[in-house]
Amino acid sequence: MYDILQRRLNGLRADATEFARELVSIDNTSLHEKQAADLVEEKMRSLGFHTVVRDDCGNVTGVLLGRQADTTLALVSHLDTVVPDRDDPHPCHVKDGRLFGLGAADCKSGLAAQLYAAYLLKHSLLPLDGNLVVAATVAEENGLSLGVRCLMERTLPEMGLKPDYVIMGEPTGLGLYYGHDGWMEIDIKVEGLNSFQVDDIARSIAGDLGEVMGGADSAGEDFVLAQNGRCQQGGVALASMRVARRLHQHGDEVGVLNQIAHETRQIARNSSSVEVAVQVRQEAQRLYTGRTAVARRVVSAWSTDPFDPLMTRARQALAAAGCASQPGKWQLGRLGMGTAGSVLVNEFKIPTIGYGPGLEAQAHARGEFVELEKLHTAIYGTASIAHSLIGIPVCGWTADEI
Repeated sequence: MYDILQRRLNGLRADATEFARELVSIDNTSLHEKQAADLVEEKMRSLGFHTVVRDDCGNVTGVLLGRQADTTLALVSHLDTVVPDRDDPHPCHVKDGRLFGLGAADCKSGLAAQLYAAYLLKHSLLPLDGNLVVAATVAEENGLSLGVRCLMERTLPEMGLKPDYVIMGEPTGLGLYYGHDGWMEIDIKVEGLNSFQVDDIARSIAGDLGEVMGGADSAGEDFVLAQNGRCQQGGVALASMRVARRLHQHGDEVGVLNQIAHETRQIARNSSSVEVAVQVRQEAQRLYTGRTAVARRVVSAWSTDPFDPLMTRARQALAAAGCASQPGKWQLGRLGMGTAGSVLVNEFKIPTIGYGPGLEAQAHARGEFVELEKLHTAIYGTASIAHSLIGIPVCGWTADEI
């Protein structure tokens, strides 16, 4: 089987590279993914996916139907990118075996690898017993996975599909990743009749909770992301701040919120005329399709058991294919980063791992790039994992017999 995949891959390298380059060349920050979605939908149709749909959130989903269809594997990557740094315009170009550009590592190369992994299996005529879904989702870089929620709640159920496993194309450097810590943003409001007391308590809360952020490149625990000065509303003085806190594997969102509420109220306990309100930050976001969704700024920590059958079979498939596969977890060195694994594992209870060609260190970084050889390896490796999970064994078959 692996000889068949390798031979067919050789004929796809140039096309896969060109598709990744074309995808990276598109400017599609979060909530503005239409042009990239158009390209992916067109490519899925041209590569012969059995079903291709675009839902009302803007996700593009292609399906290869299996013979028995009793198991479904979903390959999930996101279309959107972060807003580029004005001092680093991220021009798309290929140089020295690397594809440079915004989203090259996170995670347009992962999306290209997953799309072409599905096509590699189809092109190699390797039979699939289960269904293979490739989903290009929207609104992920905000950390809230609005597109994935739409995909799981409505799109796939309406197609009669429920994934048994998910592989995300997020940057892992071809490692097998199985989780990460989380984070949450909290709005704190301090109000009272005495403006001086409101100011004093707001400053005390800010000092108690953490340093004021100058950027989002720290891996610390608590930060005041924004702090608004005192204002008057109907004779009442009001001060507010937005705080971020990391959530570790056993951290509970409600527990953390209650802890911060307790800490802030303790600071204000001697000021009877001052009230403190604490709540998870929420915001309405308008997707490129026009659909509006209210998002809570929470990404929960998640982990798939490293000995789960998904991890075990993925390791075995990569080893049999001659691909190295170091297990690990994302470090999330910048505040606000995350993956859809939080939603897939915690809310939908689906075993999920990550396997992608990009490097985590390149995500949201200046001069972002992906090595093209890793892109090609990810196509081969993803196809090998997919066939191990939903394919029909072809031991002893030759390329002429397929």
